[in-house]
Amino acid sequence: MSITPQMVKDLRDKTGAGMADCKKALDESQGNMEEAIEILRKRGAASAAKRADRSANEGIVIAKTSADGSKSVILEVNCETDFVARNEEFVKYAEEIANALLNSDATDEASLMAVNIGGKTLGDLHNEILAKFSEKIGLKRFEIIRAQGFVADYIHAGSRLGVLVETNINNAVEDAKALLRDIAMQIAAMNPAYVKREDVKTDALEKEIEIYRDKAIQEGKNPDIADRIAKGQIEKYYQEQCLLEQSFVKDSKKTVNDILNEIGKLTGEPASVISFRRYFLGE
Repeated sequence: MSITPQMVKDLRDKTGAGMADCKKALDESQGNMEEAIEILRKRGAASAAKRADRSANEGIVIAKTSADGSKSVILEVNCETDFVARNEEFVKYAEEIANALLNSDATDEASLMAVNIGGKTLGDLHNEILAKFSEKIGLKRFEIIRAQGFVADYIHAGSRLGVLVETNINNAVEDAKALLRDIAMQIAAMNPAYVKREDVKTDALEKEIEIYRDKAIQEGKNPDIADRIAKGQIEKYYQEQCLLEQSFVKDSKKTVNDILNEIGKLTGEPASVISFRRYFLGE
């Protein structure tokens, strides 16, 4: 069967694959469009193995919550170039992964790739996106939160940084939600390591104290003064590394804990942050 330019164009429109790849697939399938599509899908899976040792440091971070608020996800999907990361079809594929995580029982990549989306599995969509862009593309990491309370999410401009904040709040009025999203933005900007000082592990704390004390002694301070200096530095460490003790980014006269107290007044219940997830592209 003669392969016409229109057939090649139709296959390209359906799959997004390159013109040469479409022509070759149609030749192999003797003009059968469905078989050609399947060939391109399989070729995408095969070529993925060849790209396995290539670096994929660009991509997108997504953080979102289901409509009923019962489930939240944060994920990072990688590709090789910024050009692909900004492509509408790549972004749509990453969103499909996020929606599949929210709307299915998948808990690992294998079960996730088996999720059916509009008659295709997510694995099929993955092979199609590989065939289209000829780059190493993959889901690097994800986490799921099934929360009893409100979860705030934040994505920084450019979708390279995302945050989820899990709270105990059941009655999150709009003003409270806005402040909780501000706290998510705080985490994005200030990158705390812990929620509160009680979360700092003893060995990590002792290591910090030792560093501050040794530095003071090297500067000529006697051991008693060095101990006092180390104690003061630890307070500063808490203020930098513990979310609740950080100065609030929108009002440095307040701490994040002060903002939680304000949220508690709005909701009529004590407000607390249970946990947070912060994804920065490439970490």
